[in-house]
Amino acid sequence: MHPARPAERSCDVLVVGAGPAGSAAAYWLAARGLDVVVLEKKHFPREKTCGDGLTPRSVRQLADMGIEPEIASAHHRYEGLRSVAFGRALEMRWPAHPDFPDYGYTVTRHDLDGLVAAHAEKAGAELWQGAEALAPLAPDGGGALRAGGATVLDRDRGTTSTVRARFTVVADGSLSRFGRALGTSRVREWPQGMAIRGYFASPRHEDPFIESHLDIRDRNGDVVPGYGWIFPLGDGRVNVGIGLLSTSDRWKGLNTTRLMEQFVEFAPRSWCISPATALSQPTGGRLPMGLAVGPRSGADWVVAGDAAGSINPFNGEGIAYGYETGRIAAEVIAAAAASPGEIDLGAYERRLQAEYGRYYAVARSFVKLIADPRAMRACIAAGMHVGPLMEWMLAVMANLTRPGVTGPPEVIYSGGAALSRLVERRQKRHAIT
Repeated sequence: MHPARPAERSCDVLVVGAGPAGSAAAYWLAARGLDVVVLEKKHFPREKTCGDGLTPRSVRQLADMGIEPEIASAHHRYEGLRSVAFGRALEMRWPAHPDFPDYGYTVTRHDLDGLVAAHAEKAGAELWQGAEALAPLAPDGGGALRAGGATVLDRDRGTTSTVRARFTVVADGSLSRFGRALGTSRVREWPQGMAIRGYFASPRHEDPFIESHLDIRDRNGDVVPGYGWIFPLGDGRVNVGIGLLSTSDRWKGLNTTRLMEQFVEFAPRSWCISPATALSQPTGGRLPMGLAVGPRSGADWVVAGDAAGSINPFNGEGIAYGYETGRIAAEVIAAAAASPGEIDLGAYERRLQAEYGRYYAVARSFVKLIADPRAMRACIAAGMHVGPLMEWMLAVMANLTRPGVTGPPEVIYSGGAALSRLVERRQKRHAIT
């Protein structure tokens, strides 16, 4: 049992949730000398539904926090992505980039989240495990406009504490009950992911490529808008799962458990995955994408990571964007805390839009396109026969296009961005008329 917590605690910043976004925010805030309290409802280590793949964007953030050496010494490093569809396979290494490495790691969230949270503690943050944020304090009759901190339940003892904070970072995941208490909601017309994963024993657990299967099918034989994955973990296990990247009416009735069973049944035999080699029961969930959740800032609070719907609609990647949005939140709050003038956390939303706004608009259009089985089939079939095209698309979909460079990936993305702007203008004109 942890020591009893005080009935009253005041701090500069309260961070609700110690996943990627919350722990990153806590680390960067504590490193700047702010008094930070982090609440984690469960105890580390704890399971989390995830593909467990760290892309170059994630590795960059872990390196900047000083954690990569520990990751590299104990976890599997991989070199790129193997795409499989319609009987063909393409191995693509991560592209060279001036800001990101050309490799990734696979690390279970069971191990990763506790490691990053402990790193935030070493930087000076105070981590409360088994602590659930019940509700914002909303002082001065501010209602949902202010957080003010939170009433916190000690889930081990059943006691409550009041944590008052000048600023609050909401990072309690895709369901984000705390965010909803502050007035956040999801744009239901935008994509939402559905994912399910399990662990299997496999002789290929040290494969140098993560594997993505692009031609998973529904009960009618139609290719669905998503992919199956097999990610080697280097410890005798592989992470196997299904991710769907559309929520159009056509796909709402899909049974992800059944799709997972079909994928395991028809996966390449060399992986040796089957019900007999399963090491866990599959777990799943829904994931809001493309900054679909808002508002993302208020008078004294910001929302980061999955709670803000920051997952990349192109590929379902969420860990990197949790680290990145947590870091942006920390930078904005640190600047506000040091400012003698009026606090403006709206700078957080402006930073998010500058970093992700257009990219996610393009990604949402892509997801809408592949919701049509014929378009999905045509895109995959064409790409699997043109290796360089798939490599260029990998750079776009992993958000690894290069600034100031005019190469094929950058041209492809620029075309998508121009098209998305055109669609937006037409939608605005239609709304006016």
